[in-house]
Amino acid sequence: KRVCSLPYMYNKGIIRLNIECCSCCALGLRLRQEGKGCDVHQHLSYPCGHIFLTCCEEEEEGLSTPVFYLAEIFKLKTEMYMCVCVCVCVCVGKGPCSQQCSVVRGKAQCSCFPGFSLKADGQNCEDFNECVTNTHTCLSNERCVNTVGAFVCERQISCSSGYQLRNGVCEDIDECVLRSHNCAPGLQCQNTLGSFHCSPKQQRCLTGFTQDPHGNCIDVDECSVLSEPCTLGFNCINTVGSYTCQRKIMTCSRGYHSSPDGARCVDVDECVMGTHRCGEGQVCHNTPGSFRCDCQTGYQYDSSRRTCVDVNECWRFPGRLCAQSCENTPGSYQCSCTTGFSLAFDGKNCEDLNECDSNPCSQECANIYGSYQCYCRLGYYLKEDGHTCEDIDECSQSIGNLCAFQCVNVPGSYQCACPPEGYSMSPNGRTCRDIDECATGVHNCSATQTCYNIQGSFRCLSFTCPENYRKVSDTRCERTSCPSFQNCQNMPLRITYYQLSFQTNIVIPAQIFRIGPSPVYSGDNIIISIPRGNEEGYFSTRRLNSFTGAVYLQRQIHGPRDFFIDVEMKLLRQGTFTTFLARIYVFITAHSM
Repeated sequence: KRVCSLPYMYNKGIIRLNIECCSCCALGLRLRQEGKGCDVHQHLSYPCGHIFLTCCEEEEEGLSTPVFYLAEIFKLKTEMYMCVCVCVCVCVGKGPCSQQCSVVRGKAQCSCFPGFSLKADGQNCEDFNECVTNTHTCLSNERCVNTVGAFVCERQISCSSGYQLRNGVCEDIDECVLRSHNCAPGLQCQNTLGSFHCSPKQQRCLTGFTQDPHGNCIDVDECSVLSEPCTLGFNCINTVGSYTCQRKIMTCSRGYHSSPDGARCVDVDECVMGTHRCGEGQVCHNTPGSFRCDCQTGYQYDSSRRTCVDVNECWRFPGRLCAQSCENTPGSYQCSCTTGFSLAFDGKNCEDLNECDSNPCSQECANIYGSYQCYCRLGYYLKEDGHTCEDIDECSQSIGNLCAFQCVNVPGSYQCACPPEGYSMSPNGRTCRDIDECATGVHNCSATQTCYNIQGSFRCLSFTCPENYRKVSDTRCERTSCPSFQNCQNMPLRITYYQLSFQTNIVIPAQIFRIGPSPVYSGDNIIISIPRGNEEGYFSTRRLNSFTGAVYLQRQIHGPRDFFIDVEMKLLRQGTFTTFLARIYVFITAHSM
């Protein structure tokens, strides 16, 4: 009847030849021409039914040679593919065939669309039932339903026993309403989900009785049924139709007694009642059924004397409780420090005491680690007590000068002069006062340097940390790494910079610096030395004890001079040496003028 081009379809790169497109369209055109309507499309599977309906409802143009063009794009739910069907159908007469006609060797040969089979007359087509011939593609849990020219697969739903399928949903069967139960006479049916059960018909029993499955009235055991039939201290005893409560008789073990309600045994607190046997200095602790006697903190039990005796913490933990001195006290201990130190806030460590704050010297005081040093201004000398300065009459005696720097004798008096730089005349007109160039800002130190005032002058100081060290404060460097293990044994763990200033009239020998670890532990041992800066032997070291060392100025210096010395402390602690380095600027200035 009509000749159609071969349609094609794309599906994820797989090209399939699809004959159904034009076959379904041709069927729609045929039914429209025969005036049979287009409702049959609802019996065709997708997309054939859609193509059929489009072609069945399409109006032909009044052409002498009618040509129909159709292009449809379909997107299926389960597969994404594009079906493009282009049919060019030319009217060549009805012919003898009901669906498809082709000419073979000059004769008409009829064929059917997919889903149809040719009848015995060789012209007409009838629907092919794929469900009966088992040529469908439905799954095992689906039911095949035949349609005109195709088939559909419907999912089968099976319900459990006691349920029935209704509107695609499994609903419970009420066997009691349908009277499909098998309950015996005298029993009543009660429906349950998916089943039913038979129970005796209710009859009235006396109080204290209940009905059994056979309908008999039997006694209720209230002692088992009720949650608290009796109050505390009573036992429940069941009787026919009721129950009674009987008081319990409690027998408690040693260290326990009966509770006020007689329901249970409770612990006796011997510590609260005072029935314990703890001795003096002991603390009573209650335990279940008994008690325990413990010694107070700072005491231990002496089994021979059967009493608590004080623990001497200073002997038991030597060198671990206090940084310097430890004194035992009843039940505890107390830390103290040697002369020149004060006890820190933690009550264990010792801090250097600045004795100069209490003005122990009559004139000038220099604080040093663990002690202090008094010295006098020009025209005075330090007495044997080491604290008091006494005036010298320079003019009447030949042991000194009347003026600090220069004395000009005049009739009946004298005039004093000061050096041209670094000093100013004191208000007394005799002594010269040092000018603090750092405070007045007349120094020439750069922004990266620190100004340090000394008698009659100043010094510009700066320091940088050596390689493998980092700067942690303005005066301290800490080691960050070591090139090798051997270098770690020799390189100091910490380098600290100090500045000390003394005058040429300082009393020799003078202790100018103390060094030691903090905190101190039992077994600590130190070795101190001056590896650099003491080539002329002006300084010496002395170990005061196993954890304290001192540096002394042992030779008199007659004029102003600067020293830069390294004081090294090696700490032996638990078999390991650790090195600490103190780099000290020592400025010896002219005595006060």
